[in-house]
Amino acid sequence: MHEKSGSLIEWLIPLCFIFCAGWLAWHLPAFTLDFYPPDASQADNLRGLHGRNDVTPMMGGPFGGEADWIDYLALIGAPVFFIIGMRTVRRAPMEFESMRRSDLASVFIGRVTMMLIVLLTGVMIYEVLLRYVFEAPTLWANELSLWLAGFVFLCAGLYAMQQRSHIRIYLLYDLCPRWMQRLFDCISTLLIITFAFFLIYGGYGEALDKLHRWETFGTAFDPPIPATLKPMVLLIMALVALQALVNLIADWNLEPVVHTAADDIDEDELARLRAAVGADDTVQEQK
Repeated sequence: MHEKSGSLIEWLIPLCFIFCAGWLAWHLPAFTLDFYPPDASQADNLRGLHGRNDVTPMMGGPFGGEADWIDYLALIGAPVFFIIGMRTVRRAPMEFESMRRSDLASVFIGRVTMMLIVLLTGVMIYEVLLRYVFEAPTLWANELSLWLAGFVFLCAGLYAMQQRSHIRIYLLYDLCPRWMQRLFDCISTLLIITFAFFLIYGGYGEALDKLHRWETFGTAFDPPIPATLKPMVLLIMALVALQALVNLIADWNLEPVVHTAADDIDEDELARLRAAVGADDTVQEQK
């Protein structure tokens, strides 16, 4: 846990996971048609969508269905890279000090989110260059940016919960004894779990329906944003509730912490600024 963060593997593993997960998200209708097909009319529509979007249409599969070898490799690769990512992720200096084994999934999802932001920025820069320099805009960059931004927004919430960086008001909390702080923590965790339960209970049917019939965005690029983001909302909310419970257990025996404005100051950044200013002063003195 204390090894240096930012190694090359912490960049490559999230990228590999994103590639596998993205391939699955684009080719999920193949698995739906093979293992959980809808009724005849919707199956024909789904088969047409998959035939239009299939990246490897001529490749056969191991079971003779719609899903081909690459689809199954991505299906295997996504959990494999997720597990490898959990085992290789390291805490960065600016992250929350306590990182237990139960936090590894959330921290790795945070790394995936960071790489998604890099990819999102690359897509936007590519579109700006094509649109304003070469006057040849794409049909897919805007929708892909929205799609990636949706995943970034959701996954960042889970990472923020693990880092305890969500918005909290400590005015009353800091004045209370530790036993009452624990009571407040229990109440807030219970409220999060209750909200997650009713959100999942109320949205499960709609999310499953959108996923099953592969609802798309209705544009020229036509990505399956509703079919993927709606179930993702429920999945992330369940993970947020679980992470809130993990935080409650992990922080139960911690000593009371008094929060001040100084908590927002990054000491490492200040040290780098002081070093930079000191270096500039040294150069000016030499001149």
